[in-house]
Amino acid sequence: MAKAYVLINTEMGRENDVLQALKQIPNVVEAYAIYGVYDVIAKVEADSLEKVKEVISNRIRRIEYVRSTLSMIVTEP
Repeated sequence: MAKAYVLINTEMGRENDVLQALKQIPNVVEAYAIYGVYDVIAKVEADSLEKVKEVISNRIRRIEYVRSTLSMIVTEP
């Protein structure tokens, strides 16, 4: 199973809106508001790396109020 963690910057005050939208995406298995440089973190899981990339590019990055993302693909030994 392919996995990625996505750090998300949102527009100011819109963290909860983005968090609720993330929870509606089937391949997002966890999502939390966080403090620090980023506002939200999401864990994405899918059967393939291509599906993970598709979820990040076509679903997460297109959520209203998302300003930027940093994706970290999990490598498996």
